[in-house]
Amino acid sequence: MRSTSEQADGPDGPSGEVGGGAGGRPAPEEHAYPDHWEADVVLRDGGTARIRPITADDADRLVSFYEQVSDESKYYRFFAPYPRLSAKDVHRFTHHDFVDRVGLAATVGGEFIATVRYDRIDDRGRPASTPADEAEVAFLVQDAHQGRGVASALLEHIAAVARERGIRRFAAEVLPANTKMIKVFTDAGYTQKRSFEDGSVRLHLDLEPTDRSLAVQRAREQRAEARSVQRLLAPASVAVVGAGRTPGGVGRTVLRNLLGAGFTGRVYAVNPGLGPGETELDGVPAFPSVAAVGAPVDLAIVAVPAERVPEVVADCGEHGVRGLVVLSAGYAESGTEGRARQRALVRQARSYGMRIIGPNAFGIIDTAADVRLNASLAPEMPAAGRIGLFTQSAAIGVALLARLHRRGAGLSSFISAGNRADVSGNDVLQHWYDDPATDVVLLYLESIGNPRKFTRLARRTAAVKPVVVVKGARHSGSAPPGHRVPVTRVPHATVDALLRQAGVIRVDTVTELVDAGVLLAGQPLPAGPRVAILGNSESLGLLTYDACLTEGLRPQRPLDLTTAATPADFRDALAAALADDTCDAVVVTAIPWVGIEGTTEVLAASLREAVAGGGAAGAAKPVVVVHVEMGGLAEALSAATSTRPAPARTRRPTAAAPAPVPQGAPEAPEPPDPAAPARNIPAYPAAERAVRALAEAVRYGQWRRQAADPGRVPEYDAIDQAGAAALIDRVLAERGAGQESRGVTLTTDETGELLGRYGIAVRPALPAPGPDEAVAAAVRLGYPVALKTTAPHLRHRPDLGGVRLDLATEEQLRTAYAELTEALGKPEELQPVVQAMAPRGVDTVVRAAIDPAVGAVLSFGLAGAASELLGDTAHRLIPATDRDAAELVRSIRTAPLLFGWRGSAPVDTPALEELLLRVSRLVDDHPEIVSVALEPAVVAPGGVSVLGAAVRLAPPPPTTDLGPRRLPSY
Repeated sequence: MRSTSEQADGPDGPSGEVGGGAGGRPAPEEHAYPDHWEADVVLRDGGTARIRPITADDADRLVSFYEQVSDESKYYRFFAPYPRLSAKDVHRFTHHDFVDRVGLAATVGGEFIATVRYDRIDDRGRPASTPADEAEVAFLVQDAHQGRGVASALLEHIAAVARERGIRRFAAEVLPANTKMIKVFTDAGYTQKRSFEDGSVRLHLDLEPTDRSLAVQRAREQRAEARSVQRLLAPASVAVVGAGRTPGGVGRTVLRNLLGAGFTGRVYAVNPGLGPGETELDGVPAFPSVAAVGAPVDLAIVAVPAERVPEVVADCGEHGVRGLVVLSAGYAESGTEGRARQRALVRQARSYGMRIIGPNAFGIIDTAADVRLNASLAPEMPAAGRIGLFTQSAAIGVALLARLHRRGAGLSSFISAGNRADVSGNDVLQHWYDDPATDVVLLYLESIGNPRKFTRLARRTAAVKPVVVVKGARHSGSAPPGHRVPVTRVPHATVDALLRQAGVIRVDTVTELVDAGVLLAGQPLPAGPRVAILGNSESLGLLTYDACLTEGLRPQRPLDLTTAATPADFRDALAAALADDTCDAVVVTAIPWVGIEGTTEVLAASLREAVAGGGAAGAAKPVVVVHVEMGGLAEALSAATSTRPAPARTRRPTAAAPAPVPQGAPEAPEPPDPAAPARNIPAYPAAERAVRALAEAVRYGQWRRQAADPGRVPEYDAIDQAGAAALIDRVLAERGAGQESRGVTLTTDETGELLGRYGIAVRPALPAPGPDEAVAAAVRLGYPVALKTTAPHLRHRPDLGGVRLDLATEEQLRTAYAELTEALGKPEELQPVVQAMAPRGVDTVVRAAIDPAVGAVLSFGLAGAASELLGDTAHRLIPATDRDAAELVRSIRTAPLLFGWRGSAPVDTPALEELLLRVSRLVDDHPEIVSVALEPAVVAPGGVSVLGAAVRLAPPPPTTDLGPRRLPSY
């Protein structure tokens, strides 16, 4: 594909070109190097590449890159045989002004693997400058890297650069035989036109992002990041770098764990200190370096001192290792020097296209039958199961593995990421989203590096499988040492609310994490909140009944089987409950039989029999057991009978030939039964724990059903988007709000005008610096009126007496004015205003704010100190749908006041929901609006009156989740 100037003058460029300019233009003006265009990206195969602007220093790299491109690719690029670049070509392709002419390169190991460039053109296809808004674009990808998604990633980034520089359209000319390049353009999702001219395909792309282009971008992101995690979890070969020559130590321990788990691939030990003749460690081949292995190595486990890690990374990168698990400590968790070491580690690994788990990691585990990878410090391989577990803390990871093992719950995979300098919970969610081996996702997070992206990924994953999160370090006020997270102004409670909106099951402790996980992994989701309770203890049944009410469930009257009940009685009662259409879940309570041995195993068998029969009959109801001092019951129940066969799980796309078991290695355990348990019955030692887990499943099931119909963003009349944009631009221009500005607060008149353009009327409030002015204002507005102070220390504080309502006459107004000034201070201190009385109703507060880490958030609550003290505020992400607005109104604890509490008249909630949606639309349409506050908004039986409003503007903040794909930068 070639540019306009190349069409006219041949590949060498136009004959009149001087100093690298195009089409006879002068040499490009020097502009500052745009370092914010640099980005690390994950490619389709899971490897990484660095995208950066091409500069004059890249001449040798460009020549070397071009020499490795095939003649066919060169022909597709220039439409003619062109074996080498001339000096003029090299100069032209490496000298850019970063405005009208831009070149980007994708690099691995510091060398080019692909390039893209654009030249701004006018409507006749000739070289141009601003304000021309079209550019010719051309790509060249090294043959060895074609098919990795490099061109697609470059197109996303060059399109973002072009939009930043005022370019709105790309034009490209492609030979019909160059189907790969045509597909890159057509699959991108942009609005486009195609024509056939003079034997080539002419493409025009509108660079304005569309719903389809964003969906394409995110689908590519998901596939690439999921693949990058899969490459780490399912390697065909592993090298343990730092395996000690004597037993003990971190490296040797991991080597033994790998062999003990029965890893199906090849294992190598690497230790530069090997003595003469030392060729094995623990029976596996040992080498002084990765380079000396002489065979492909997919994954390297790094367990050497931090100061030696750079040479190990270089050794791995130069010999094709795909990923690293860095167990070494001494990084960002250790202070300033460690943070610098961690940044250097990430940059170095990514320069070779490798991804990192760690540093300071505990390791990774994959239980798939064709992998059986235990590249961790966990001494035992967990049983195979349906739970994916991610932790940032090694200690918590150990605790969770032990607790899940005791509860009989198996894992599909486990990742303990330590400082998560590269691979994070977001990447793991991308993998587990469509991993057929994982049914439930459990996450222990101490920080969330990109809350906006995490919320988006969690919502998508939760739509197909449960995501359970426990958040550590909630009250410390800062991220744990070693964790790099963006600054956020949003309170922790707000982030929690947004996660719940995304379908995440938020729990407070690791115990609750395990309790919810074993239920969700072993039982179906309940269809509703109706709970049947049965057992042989009336007291335990009543405790369970009370716990259900506390959690918002609808329990039936407990069925007391009496202490004389036999296991057969339990079986029959459970079978009847499972067949009963009036309940959605069953809680079985059990206490020991007095003087009878061996009943625990019999009871477990009876319950399994009832569940198996219920499953065969199609009764998909969850069953949980609450037991008191019945040792062994949980273990017996975990051996549940499967009600549906499951195929053996595999990970690798193509199975590698298994390596022979080295002589002297520990005997590998038998592979797990390929029939995955479908109905393990979870048992709990306390009614409250069982019911809390069940309630989370009920709420999640309800969210899943609602997520199928998320609602819509309605269109409203009386919205003047263009007029609002003009007002915002004028205010920002007049007040001089630059990128570093903290923002501009609109005046009362400007606020009223802006909100009015979105159909939000604010009742006028006229200043009253004296009693005569107050009377004049009342005459203008019409009695009855309200007199209130607007001083910052008194605003929205009716408890301090700064508001007088229902003043129907001049005499009442003057009296109120005198009382107000006498009690609270001089008029110039109080800043009193007069406002027409609104219909009586419920005072509410509507707010919207932009947070750089979370995005735009819409909040709602009742006005007043009580709501503020209790934190009774609901939140939703913008843009809000009609379902979101309805849930906002109903999800606060004080919501009954809106719906006729204690005989009061219900207020106009449809009008309130419309107000919320109009505010959401306003903020969504105009990213310059960083905060909106409507306080109070009085909701009466017949409408909503906004009595006070404030709006703040600032230049649009960067959107970390809406631009081209990129990994977090260091």
